[in-house]
Amino acid sequence: MNTFGKKIAALRKAIKMSQTELAKALSTSTSVIGRYERDEMTPSIDAAKKIAKILNTTVGYLLGDTEQEDLFKNPEMLKRLSEIEKMEATDKGHILSVIDGFIKSIKLKNIAAS
Repeated sequence: MNTFGKKIAALRKAIKMSQTELAKALSTSTSVIGRYERDEMTPSIDAAKKIAKILNTTVGYLLGDTEQEDLFKNPEMLKRLSEIEKMEATDKGHILSVIDGFIKSIKLKNIAAS
């Protein structure tokens, strides 16, 4: 599992950004970025939010809540999830059961195809 620091370093390198450039964007020093990337120091919540925005990811990804760096960046998906969240518990449960059924069906189909 990648750590917070390793994720920052990998994302930074993927967009060909130097530690110096990231440091400037965060109004901090290159040594601080190095310490973040070596997991010697943890950024504040505000700094983590800024890092996520600069690296086009989410704080959840950086913290390990998800292994997908852009899971909650899709506006259409967020809109759907927001609509589901507003529903009564029973309706929400029905919709999530249907979604779970579709996911299971697709996974089984993919297993059968391989």
